[in-house]
Amino acid sequence: MLSPIVVAVDGSEESLRAAEWAAREAQRRKAPLRIVAAPGLPPRMRAYEGSMLTVANALSGIAARALACAVDRVTEVAPALAIDTDLLDGPPALAVADSAAGAQLLVIGARGSGGFTALVLGSVSRYVASHASCPAVVVREDTAAVHREIVVGVRDPDDSSAALGFAFEEAAARGARLLVVHAVSLPPTGMGASQAATAVVEHIAAEMTQRLGQAMEEWLGKYPEVDVRADVVRSHPAHLLASLSARADLVIVGRHGEPGRHGSSIQHAVLGHARGPVAIVPA
Repeated sequence: MLSPIVVAVDGSEESLRAAEWAAREAQRRKAPLRIVAAPGLPPRMRAYEGSMLTVANALSGIAARALACAVDRVTEVAPALAIDTDLLDGPPALAVADSAAGAQLLVIGARGSGGFTALVLGSVSRYVASHASCPAVVVREDTAAVHREIVVGVRDPDDSSAALGFAFEEAAARGARLLVVHAVSLPPTGMGASQAATAVVEHIAAEMTQRLGQAMEEWLGKYPEVDVRADVVRSHPAHLLASLSARADLVIVGRHGEPGRHGSSIQHAVLGHARGPVAIVPA
C-alpha cells in the first residue's frame, strides 16, 4: 500500500482548505489520505477553573468535530478517496510533525482560528515546516486557482537534488511548467555601471545558469515531458519566491542542515508572505 498524504486540521476554514489541497494531491498520487488533529492544551486555558480532565475532554471534542468537518469537505472534493482519521496526543507542534513519519507529504494550514487555535503560523506550521521528516506543504489563501506552473528556489545547485526531484515530480503530475530560480544580490548593470561591473554580473549569471542546468540533468532524463526553464534573478530569495507564489500552483524551497536550523530565515519569510501553497523539502 502506498504511503499516505497526511493533513492536520483544527476546524478553521484555512485548515479545511488545506484538507482540500491534500485530497487533490492524494488523488494525483493515487495515495490514501490521513487526517489528523492535535487538541493539545493551550497555555491560556491552564488557569481554567474547571478540572484539567474537563478541559481536555472539551478540547478532544473540538478536535473530533474538526476531523468530522474535514472528512465531509474532503469527500466533496474526492468522493472515492481512501481516508482515515486520527486524534494525536501530546504538544500539537511535536505531534503533527511526528505524524509525518512514513508519509509522502504532510500538509497544514498557514494559520487556524478554531476553538483551540492550535495551527497558528509561527508555532505549529513553522515547527512542522522545519522539522517534518517528509516534505511539508503550508497552504495559504485560496487553493482553487490553477496556474499550471511550479516554482522551485535553488540556493546551491550542488545540494538541490531533493527539492528539484520533488519539483519535477509535481510538475509532471500536474502537467505544469517548471521554473527553477536562483536569486542573487548583484551590483546594478546598465546605464551608469562600469563595463567591468557589467561583465562580472554577466559572468556570475552565466556560471550559475550552467550549474543549474547540470543539477537538472538527472531529472530532465526522468521527466522529459516537463517544460522547464532556469533563471538567475537579481533579488532577495524570500522576496522573489513570495512574489512568484502569486502565479504558481506551488512554490518549493529546500531545507538544508539540521531540522529547524539552517535556512530557516528564508523559509519563514516565504511562509509568512507567500500567496499560495509552499512546500519545504528536506535535503
